[in-house]
This record gives sequence, C-alpha cells and structure tokens, in this order.
Amino acid sequence: MQRFYYFCKMINNRELSWLSFNERVLQEAKDESVPLLQRMRFLGIFSNNQDEFLKVRVANLIRMASLKEYKKIKLTGGYIAEDLLKLVNSKLEVLQQEFNNTYDEILLELQTHGIFVINEHELNNEQKEFCKNYYSEIISPRLVPILIKKSTKLPFFKDGNTYLAVQMKKGKTSNLAIAEIPVSSSCPRFVVLPSNENRKDIIFTDDIIRLCLDDIFFMFNYDSITAHAFKILRDAQLNIDDDVSKSFIEKIEKSIEYRQHGRPIRLIYDKDMPKDVLDIISVKFGFRSNRFVNGTGRYHLMKDLMNFPKVDLSLESKNPKPINLNRLKHNSSIISSIREKDILLNYPYHTFHHFIQFLSEAAIDQKVEKICITLYRTAERSKVINALINAAKNGKKVVVLIELMARFDEEQNVENIALLQKEGVKVILSIEGLKVHSKLVLVERREGTQTKGYVYVGTGNFNEKTAQVYSDFGLFTNNSEVAQDAREVFGFLENTHKKFTCKQLVVSPYFMRSKFEKDIEREIAFAKKGKKTYIYAKFNSLTDEKMIKFLYKASKAGVNIKLIIRGACCLVPQVKNLSENIEVISIVDKYLEHARMIIFGNGGEEKSYILSADWMTRNLDRRVEVAIPILDKSIQKTLKDVFKIQWSDNVKARISDMNGENNYVQCNSNEKIRSQVELYNYYLENNK
Repeated sequence: MQRFYYFCKMINNRELSWLSFNERVLQEAKDESVPLLQRMRFLGIFSNNQDEFLKVRVANLIRMASLKEYKKIKLTGGYIAEDLLKLVNSKLEVLQQEFNNTYDEILLELQTHGIFVINEHELNNEQKEFCKNYYSEIISPRLVPILIKKSTKLPFFKDGNTYLAVQMKKGKTSNLAIAEIPVSSSCPRFVVLPSNENRKDIIFTDDIIRLCLDDIFFMFNYDSITAHAFKILRDAQLNIDDDVSKSFIEKIEKSIEYRQHGRPIRLIYDKDMPKDVLDIISVKFGFRSNRFVNGTGRYHLMKDLMNFPKVDLSLESKNPKPINLNRLKHNSSIISSIREKDILLNYPYHTFHHFIQFLSEAAIDQKVEKICITLYRTAERSKVINALINAAKNGKKVVVLIELMARFDEEQNVENIALLQKEGVKVILSIEGLKVHSKLVLVERREGTQTKGYVYVGTGNFNEKTAQVYSDFGLFTNNSEVAQDAREVFGFLENTHKKFTCKQLVVSPYFMRSKFEKDIEREIAFAKKGKKTYIYAKFNSLTDEKMIKFLYKASKAGVNIKLIIRGACCLVPQVKNLSENIEVISIVDKYLEHARMIIFGNGGEEKSYILSADWMTRNLDRRVEVAIPILDKSIQKTLKDVFKIQWSDNVKARISDMNGENNYVQCNSNEKIRSQVELYNYYLENNK
C-alpha cells in the first residue's frame, strides 16, 4: 500500500496536468510580445480547449463520481473522482477569471490602436441603421425565438451554442423567450461596422440582436425587455448501441445525434441574468445543483475569438511562406524523387502541397495500380478527398480507411464516406473497439515486372488547413521492407482477423509498446556498461504509467532523458533517486506542436522514429498507430538537429514540473532562441 501511495505521488494527475497546458495557452494571450490580434485568437483557442475539456474529461469525472462502482477508484495521482472534480472545478474558476481579465486588457490595448469592440448602447445613428439592416438581411432569416412557459416542456437546445434568454416584463408578470445566436461563415460572430477614419468599430452579433429586440418581439406588450446570454455544455461521450441489426455507420450517426442531446454537464450564464430567469433555465435543463452552474460575463462561446476580424494586419502574427523543397520542383515527379532518396517534410515550415502533389501524381500516373490511405480528420472540401476520387475515376483501385470515431469530426467523416463510395472508392469503416489513428499511405506502382510500393508515414492528419498551423512530420520512402509492412497493415485493416508481422514499421496495439520497452531496456543496458546513453522524445502527451515507470527505471540507471511534451505530462521530472536524469519542457507558440519523435542513443548507433502515437494508454493499447524508423542517415541528423533547436528554446519553452507553475526556461545568454523561428531558418538554409 505504501509503495502504491508513493508511486501515485510520483505521477501527475492527467486532468490537472492538462489544465496546466491550457494555462500555457493563456500565457500566450497575456504575452505582450505576441501581436495583439494573435493574443485575441489565443483566447479563442483557450476557450475552445476549455469547452472540450468540460465536455469530455469533466463529463467523465462526473459520471465516475456518480456511479457507486467508481466512487472509490484511485485515478492518476491517487485522487478519487469526487475530490479530483472539486480540484478541477476550482482550477477552472481561477483560469476563467484570468481569461476575463486578459480579455479586458486586450480590449483596452486594442483601443490604443483605434480598434473598439462596442455594444448596442455605443452605436452612432449611422451604425444603428447599419445594424438594423444587417439584422434584417443576415440574422433575421437564421433567428428562431422560442417562447418558454414554466408549464411546458423545454424544446431541445444544441450543445455548445450560445443563447439569449429574453425577458419581457409588464408589472409583476413576465414572458421568457430563448433564441440561439446564429454563427456561421455567412453569419459571423463579429461584424465590422462603418466607422470614422481613425477608428474601427466591431460589434458582437449578440448585441445586434439586443439592439433589435423591440423589432423581434413587437407583438408583446411589455414595459421592459432584456436579454442575457447562456450556453449549455453536454456530455460528449458517444453511446454506441448494441443493436446488431444496424451497421457501424448507422450506430455512429445515431450516436452523433445522441451527443447533441447528451446530458447537460455545465450551465454557463451571464452573471447579471435575473434570478427568476436563471431559476427557470436551471430547472428546465436539469441543473439541480449550483456546483455545475457558473456565472461569468456578458458573452459566451468565446472560441469565436479565433475568428476575430483581421482589421489591422500590423497587429497580426506574420507567418513566412511555406518552403517548397528544391528537389521537388513544380513540374517534376515526386515519385521519382522518392525513388532516389527518402524525403522528410516538417509542416508548416514545408508546404503541404508536396503531399497533395504526391496523391495527384499517383492519381494520373498510368503505372500506379492502387492507393491505400488511412483518414482520421480532413479539411472541408478536402484536396486529399478530391485526389482520391480522381484516382478512382482514372481506374486505380483506391482503398480508404476512415475512422468514424474521430471525436467531433464524426459527422464530416460520415459525409466523406458517402462522397467516396459514390465515386467508386472502396471505403473500409473503422474497427469497432479499435480506433485507427495512424497516418499511412501506400501507393502501388508497376515498374517493369515488379510492383513497387511508395509509402508515406506521418504524425499529423491529412488536412491541408491544419497543416498550416500544426507542426508535424511526414516521411516519404520506397524502402521495400517498409512497403511490404504497409501492405501487411492495410491487409489487416481490410481483414481484422488476419495476423501480420512487420520488419520495419512499429504498429500498435500489437508491437509498439513492447518495441519501445525493449529500446528503453537497451539504453539501460548500455548505461550499466558505462556507455553514453540518452533518450530524446517529443509527444503531445505522456500519460501511460507503464512507460513512465520504464523512463524512471532508465533515469535511475543513468540514462539521460530529455522530453518535450506539449500537453498533459504525468511524469514528474527531477526527483532524486527516481527521475533526476529526466528533464521536461513544453513549447507553446503560434504553431501547435503536434509532431511526435523519439531518438535512442543505442550505444552510438542512433535509432530515430517519427510516429502518430503519443505515449498514452489509449494510443499504445487501443488504437492502430504507426511509427517508422528513420533509416536515412541525413534525415536522422535532421531530426536530431530539430530536437536540439527545440530543446534550446528560451523564449517559448516552459519547464514542466509537478507544481504546474509553467515557469519559462531561463535565458542564460544574450541570444534569444525561439525554436519555431529558428526551425524555419534551418530548413531554409538546408533546402537541397
């Protein structure tokens, strides 16, 4: 029991660690060196992250705390669900207040640049007229007010949207209506108003609706009318039913609908909302306890700040143009280039167009016979999907594995399935109970009497939109063993009962955990022989307790371990006699650090991998993930250089420790190193 307690104390809680990560996002919004409008967008990212966390992680804690069989189960860090829920809620309140303060500070700073976010009371006559017309033309066709009575059943309100509770009072009587604030590409959350020459005025759609309340509810007789915002967050868990008569895709479609109707787990409302209105809403939505009801500011769904208008380019973050590799000229064959030498891409420093170019060439190359690909998340109107359809129309056999359980992208993936199947593409549905998260492509090409395979293994999704802001690796190779391994993987995905083996690719949930455990054990063996040993790794999250134990064991043996972990990290570094040889940093900057890599010293014969998996239990044990060893020496060197550059960051790197204080790495020299800037320059200088 004592050993268990000790180990629990040496494991950071996942939820609390994740909140520390989101606090780092908030730090970027507070950082005065970050361009002002980029700071506003970091607030949007923070808010979006927080909502997802509530709908997924907090919802799970609520379920565990309410179920008898889970009440006393120890979670990471030794917490029971009820106690952890209290800590999480307390931390969420602190972060929300920091968010509110930061938002107010940014608004004041914007004013010094002539940018004003104003409400309905601050409009001049011209702006009022503009807003009235805007409401009539844009908002009104999309607005559906619903009258709410105490005696009537509440109609359904979707998860994650913002609503206005409109109260109309006449003496001691009142009427209540609720209207969803419509937000879409054609009806944005923020509207740029006609303004004087020296200023730019912006208004929330919410406030245009408030301005027009009398026009909306003219048929009611009232002395006063007010509107207060609120939003409902629902449990995002997909409940897959057991009806064997239904296909998996039918079950997913039903589950998506269920999620939208899922149990409300948080009511967030304008703190100025009248108590009688709040009471009605709370009861109607089933909030019997104040613990899940939070009063905040006038505006909600602040993830929309990610799309704050670009009204002043001088206040925007300037991203350099993605690099086109010189060896992949516009009119040259990328397949021929891969045949000559493996190619490593690192988005967004390199252009994602090279990957599109690869698929597009394969689609029309007469010698290409087959294209296989795994898809997890894609962009809307995806160029990847278009290239695959083009390939099918050109007579290629196209096999696409689409993961239906990609959280919050299920609906998009269902649409992709219908589109691809309509065009004759063979679609493999994801495996029930085994999520496919790998980023794998195999192109089969007839060359003479042989069929050669061209393989791409990546760390990020095949999504041209996120590839502009997510930092990810992608490797092209025509190594024959890798190609055969890829055939084995796709053979398994098509026939899940089929056993398979791989010589080069490392695949979870079958081989990955044991492979990396052996690699760590090998470093331990070298350390015991007095050789220089090291493990350098970069993940989004490190939460798997078994892998953490192995890293502790390696540390105690003298292995030097450096970890770059963007998000949740349950490992506790720098603990004497346990993890004193482990250092952990986190980098949060304008690009989301999404790439995964591992470098083992291996007694001087360095072994490097890029992979789709984090060291999380779900990735190692319950998902199909793929890691690829880097066999090309020059690319090995590139990965090592990349890690060194990121490890030397003294501008955007934070020290990870058990206290979650998010202290910045101290700059011990006059040279400031911002790794995302340095990496772009590195690739530019080495563009051969």
